[in-house]
Amino acid sequence: MDIKIEKKKSIIPRKYIPYIAGSIVLIGALLWLGLSNFSTTLKVEKRGLSIDDVKKEQFNDYVRLDGQVAPISVVQISPEEGGIVMEKVVDEGAQVKKGDVIVKLSNSSLDLQILNAESELAEKQNLLRNTQISMEQDRLNNKNEKLQLDMDIVRKRRTYQQQAKLYKEQLNSKEEYIQAKEDYELAVKKHSLIVRRLSQDSLYRRTQVSQMSENLDNMRRNVLLVRQRKEHLNIRSLINGEVGLLDVELGENITPGQKIGQINDMSDFKVEATIDEHYIDRIRQGLAATFEREGKTYGLRVRKVYPEVRDGKFKIDFVFTGTRPNNIRTGQTYYIDLQLGQSEPAVIIPKGTFFSVTGGNWIFVVDKSGKKAYRRKIRIGRQNPEYYEVLEGLQPGEKVITSGYEAYKDNEILILQ
Repeated sequence: MDIKIEKKKSIIPRKYIPYIAGSIVLIGALLWLGLSNFSTTLKVEKRGLSIDDVKKEQFNDYVRLDGQVAPISVVQISPEEGGIVMEKVVDEGAQVKKGDVIVKLSNSSLDLQILNAESELAEKQNLLRNTQISMEQDRLNNKNEKLQLDMDIVRKRRTYQQQAKLYKEQLNSKEEYIQAKEDYELAVKKHSLIVRRLSQDSLYRRTQVSQMSENLDNMRRNVLLVRQRKEHLNIRSLINGEVGLLDVELGENITPGQKIGQINDMSDFKVEATIDEHYIDRIRQGLAATFEREGKTYGLRVRKVYPEVRDGKFKIDFVFTGTRPNNIRTGQTYYIDLQLGQSEPAVIIPKGTFFSVTGGNWIFVVDKSGKKAYRRKIRIGRQNPEYYEVLEGLQPGEKVITSGYEAYKDNEILILQ
């Protein structure tokens, strides 16, 4: 048997559902707006803030640096030969001239090399002399042999001629004639051989003597070089200047090329400074700079830009373009204004600690009533020790908060009390 299923009645009538849904959406929106206003609004004490005006004025494109005075150049002291320190001729701070001895070294191994080189040279010299004597004796013997052959050929030719006449008149036998002819021809051949041998011996002697003389010259030069190495044990100054550092002790073993000190060229001075890598594309040789000392302004020029960046900074050197301070000393600190570009009108705001939080991407702008400040996006361009250049987002006459933003977090509106 079929059972009739009755339709259950809804607790909320269907006609009220749209109204209830709309109420829920409205309540949600109101809650969202309330929570939003609560999370983006913050009350702050006005008296603890730094509020500055936005201005349009001449922007001076420069950066301020701390520079230290240094000698115009520094020459390292490094020995060409190693050895034991026997004497410190001068001390740190002494004035030296080019060629003055600074440190004296001793090297027994080098002394032994000099003795061996000189001994070998003497041995080669004796060998060359003995060879020359022997070659001269051979030359004299060959010459004597040639003279004998010259005389022999004369005699054999005379005998041959006589036998030829006698044989023609049939006064001697044919055998005597032929024998005299053969003796003469043999003498001629021997003479030709001795002449050829003398020529070859002469060429050989010249080549051998030339080679030995060249070897001897090389050995003489080697001895001179070794003796010069001995002279290098006296470490000398390469320039006129002041001994700025001399790190050696008596009896210390110094190796070739080891840095043991430096000599400062005091004929002029330079100023060394480091600058943030942010400016690396803007710094170049020839840029002008100034600093003040005892009420006077002095000019500088960028002489050298070092390409290496360390700890986010790179190094530059300045040289003076005019007079120097009267009491200038190595190690003094000057506060330098380095000009990066031409001065020109720009919208500017004073520098402040807000930049460390915002990175120059936004700032709080105070409204006309002075009771609220609103977060606004901006774009910062150049900067100098006093001002930021504002490229977008602010107008002259507005006021901005330039003090620190660490406590504001993500708030969009500040209520100034």
